[in-house]
Amino acid sequence: MENKRKPLLMANWKMNKTAERALSWLTSYLLLTEGRSQVGDVVVCPPFTALYAMHQRLAEAENINLALGAQDIFWMESGAYTGEIAAEMLTECGVEYVICGHSERRQLLQESSEMISKKCGAAVSAGMTPVLCVGESLSIREGGLTMEWLEAQLNESLRFWDKKSDIVIAYEPIWAIGTGRAASAADAQSACLCIRNFLREIAGDVADTIRILYGGSVTPDNVDELMTEPDVDGALVGGASLQAEIFAEIALTDR
Repeated sequence: MENKRKPLLMANWKMNKTAERALSWLTSYLLLTEGRSQVGDVVVCPPFTALYAMHQRLAEAENINLALGAQDIFWMESGAYTGEIAAEMLTECGVEYVICGHSERRQLLQESSEMISKKCGAAVSAGMTPVLCVGESLSIREGGLTMEWLEAQLNESLRFWDKKSDIVIAYEPIWAIGTGRAASAADAQSACLCIRNFLREIAGDVADTIRILYGGSVTPDNVDELMTEPDVDGALVGGASLQAEIFAEIALTDR
C-alpha cells in the first residue's frame, strides 16, 4: 500500500520550562513558522503546569498547525491518587495527544506495560490519541533481541486497543535517548517495519494507517534522512525541541 500517512512531529519537553518560559517559546515558534509550510502535524508536549496557558494562547492565534500533547495520564477518572492527572483535566487544557510509556517512566518509575495499556485506554476513552512508546536497551540490541523485545512490549501494551481507535506508536531506542547517539535511518526503518508488521498481524490493513515515529537524539541534521524511510512517519523530539528555533528548523519544509 502506498504510504499516505501524514507525517507527525512531536516536541517532548520532559521536566523543562515554567509556564512563562513555555509561552515565550510558543511566541517565538509561531513567529518563526507564520505563513510557512510544516512537514505535517506538529504537537508540543510541555509540562502539565504550562498546558492551560498554552491552550489559551493557541486559542487566540489563527491559521496555526500546532496541537498540544501531554507527557502522561492516569487511568482513573478521579479519586485519591496523589500527584496523578486525569483525562478530563487534560481535555480541559485542549490536549489532543498523550505520551504513554516513555522509556524514562518505564525505567525510572517502574511503569509496567499493563499500566501503560490502561493509560492509553483512558486517553482513547476521552477522545485523545495515545502515543505508545516502545524501545530496547543497548544490551537487548547487542544481544540481537530487538525485534522480540518490541513485539513483547507491543503485545502487552496494546491490550486496550480495539483495532479501530486512532493510536500512534513511537519507537525510541533507550540507548539513543539524550545520548547524542541516534539510530541510523536503516536501524529506525528496520524497527518501525517490525512494529508495523506486528500491527498487521493483529489488525490487518489498519496497520497501514497507523503512524509510527522515531525518537532518540533527533536533530535538524538527521530528521530528513530518518523520515525518508517508508515506515518512519515522523519523530518524537526531546532536547532539540527546547529551543523554538531548532524545533522550527526540524518542522519546517522550507529551511
